[in-house]
Amino acid sequence: MSGHVNAIAKAAAEAVLRDRMRIAAIDMPPTVSDALDAWIADQPDPKPSRQEAVREALTEHLKAKGYLK
Repeated sequence: MSGHVNAIAKAAAEAVLRDRMRIAAIDMPPTVSDALDAWIADQPDPKPSRQEAVREALTEHLKAKGYLK
């Protein structure tokens, strides 16, 4: 039974970590969406996905503001 309990605990912990790392949807004005698409188009192949582009832009912004090292 201990192995079953450990497996359940592990699965629950993994689900919590996945949820902390995921944002389901982001609403943004068309001007921001268009700018993001333009930035993606200017990137070399392979082009980043929108998800990757948003993650990179947010990371760079937080670094520039000193919230992320």
